[in-house]
Amino acid sequence: MTDTDAPLPPDVLARRLMEVFDLVGPLYRRVLRKVELAAPVEGLSVGVRAVLLLLVEHGPMTVPQMGRAQALSRQFVQRMVNDAAALELVEITPNPAHQRSSLIRLTDHGRAVVTAATDREHDLLRQVGGDLTDADLTACVHVLTQMLELFDHVDVN
Repeated sequence: MTDTDAPLPPDVLARRLMEVFDLVGPLYRRVLRKVELAAPVEGLSVGVRAVLLLLVEHGPMTVPQMGRAQALSRQFVQRMVNDAAALELVEITPNPAHQRSSLIRLTDHGRAVVTAATDREHDLLRQVGGDLTDADLTACVHVLTQMLELFDHVDVN
């Protein structure tokens, strides 16, 4: 094991993770702007897109399930579902498991719209340079997953 493969001491790790935060914030905001600028193409806001992607990945879900999955308030998710329903991207159906919490399902139109959006994003991401390797991306996903898990379980005051 080389020095670069050894686990970092907590203080060094914290400083290096701050470098990640310093990049993730601007990256997130830039991606949001690009997605929202492309909204006229598909009619999607970032929030509606997130709802549609959850439904693609998990199938029909309730609003509370979507809120928990994305760490968002039920009220915000409900607004996004209402927006998606107004665009006929989702349909709200009875939930046999719970009378008061309807299931949200993708419509065929919703699936086509989110597929077009993700296809366009895929084409854009193909332009990323830097000779990135699978190991680079595996490490990146590992780091971000660890950070997400920390904030899922730690109460930051």
